[in-house]
Parts: sequence; C-alpha cells; structure tokens
Amino acid sequence: MEQNTNNTALLVMDVQQFTIGMLQGGEAYLAILSKAVENARAKKIPIIYVVIGFREGYPEINQASKTFSRIKNTPDLRFDTEEAMKVHVAVAPVKGDITVVKKRVSAFSGSDLEIVLRSMGIRHIVLTGIATSGVVLSTLREAADKDYIATVLSDCCADMDEEVHRVLTTKVFPRQADVLTLEEWTKQ
Repeated sequence: MEQNTNNTALLVMDVQQFTIGMLQGGEAYLAILSKAVENARAKKIPIIYVVIGFREGYPEINQASKTFSRIKNTPDLRFDTEEAMKVHVAVAPVKGDITVVKKRVSAFSGSDLEIVLRSMGIRHIVLTGIATSGVVLSTLREAADKDYIATVLSDCCADMDEEVHRVLTTKVFPRQADVLTLEEWTKQ
C-alpha cells in the first residue's frame, strides 16, 4: 500500500533498556530501527514512542495477570521509575516526538494512544518494536479491530524466539497488515 505521510505515524514500541537487554543481537536491532526513525524524520512522519510503565508499587498490576505479575514480584524488573520508562538512547525521542505510556501488552490498552492518533488525524500506523509476539501482535490486532491501516516493518520488530517472529511476520500479520522490510518501506 502506498502510504500517505499526512495520515501516517511510526510507532516505536517497548524499545527500553530492559527489553533491548533481553534480545540476542540487540545492538544490530537498534542499528536498523534507528534507520526507520531517520526515514520517518526525513519524510516528516510523526514518531510515537510507546513504553510500558507503571506507578510506584504497581497498583495497576493484578496478581492474576500471568504476564505482569512477574514484574510486580521480581525486584530487579523495574518499570515504575522514570528511568525504566525511557526509550533506549540509540532511538530516543527528540523534541516534537510523542511518548505514550501503556499499562498492558497492546499499545492501546491503558494508554491515550487512540486519542493521540485521532487528534493528529492518523489512520495509518507503521509498527516496530519488541516483542513481535507481544506488543506488535497485540497492537496490530487491536488496530485492525479499530479500522486503522497498518504496516509492520518485519526487520524492525524483534522477538526472543526467532521462529515465532518468522511465523507471525510471514503467516499471521499479512492477514491484517502490509508486512514490509525497512528497505521496502523507505522506497515508498
């Protein structure tokens, strides 16, 4: 799909120090993601950073949540400080970029992302982030249900399980989004 940069935004999701540290090849991932950010800036496409973050003491996390109770119960997993919510310095926001804090896996859940997108007139979102099987999958599914046009940059998404990443980007995501490489996207 040919993108209209007037209604498109690049979403950089969950690219925080902790998530980069979980990746094998995190530095290589950051190098390619930084090119996506540069491309968006060159084309004047807004960049929206989505980070996971909570209040001190994690009052938003229910013990029944298999995904998030681990954060609450592991003292060295900190997502309740300003420092923990920062985007990795290699792709950090600059003046004019927007950062959205989410409370669940999807970028829409527990955040004001939809209000930001509507207010900016965004109908097409370009998804990047960590993990393909987490925030990218959940955000894509919810975006499709909300009738957003979506593009997933396959090489700007990463997962701890390479096979899961491959299956999602080649078999699942194409049902609801255009799946492109960074190189293909930059040529649009």
